[in-house]
Amino acid sequence: MNLTLHVWRQNGSKTSGKLVTYNANNVSEDSSFLEMLDEVNEGLIANDEEPIAFDHDCREGICGSCSMMINGVAHGPERHTTACQLHMRSFKDGDEIYIEPWRAKAFPIIKDLVVDRNSFDKVIQAGGYVSVSTGGVPDANAIPIGKDYADSAMDAAECIGCGACVASCKNASAMLFVAAKVSHLALLPQGQPERKNRVLNMVKTMDDAGFGNCTNQYECEAACPKGISVEFIAKMNRDFLKAGLASKD
Repeated sequence: MNLTLHVWRQNGSKTSGKLVTYNANNVSEDSSFLEMLDEVNEGLIANDEEPIAFDHDCREGICGSCSMMINGVAHGPERHTTACQLHMRSFKDGDEIYIEPWRAKAFPIIKDLVVDRNSFDKVIQAGGYVSVSTGGVPDANAIPIGKDYADSAMDAAECIGCGACVASCKNASAMLFVAAKVSHLALLPQGQPERKNRVLNMVKTMDDAGFGNCTNQYECEAACPKGISVEFIAKMNRDFLKAGLASKD
């Protein structure tokens, strides 16, 4: 298939950017979206032009690096799919495709489609871990956990921190990401000793990073490649309220 790409090109957050048009010809419908970009970049390099900068690592839908808006939708048109898992058969011959980076104050553009997501790392550093000693793996697994709690914790832990929730939200809110990281530990016995401080610190770090507020439009859940439920936001809000009241006692 032959496609027309409109790709955002920008050399850093302090410079202006623009959409640049490229032709992607003879694209196999079985190739992935990133493989298609690889082929376009090979052509640019062969013509002594600067290749399109985009982030990638595992290309298996695990790392969350392939963050990009495709025709205005985070990760593209397929639900529960990352950009690296998106195949070109999702498009038609002759289609025009607009490719842009995440748009958020907390995700400044590094170059082209690459954004700085260190703000997510700071949120994790604020409490997304367990510092109590849990022993070795057999010791930790010896703690009985109800199936409903275990399943819910695993659902929250599926978050890969890609930032699609932020990019799809009109307020650039990171509530779904933070809620997932808070909740998966709050549902496990190992996460209980630091539960109150964890939610207070992580929410504060989220606010300090410049993320917007949640207005319950659920675009985050719709765009999430792992289908993280907004129910975790409600759970985090309850924990945050309880922790805030307890800290005043």
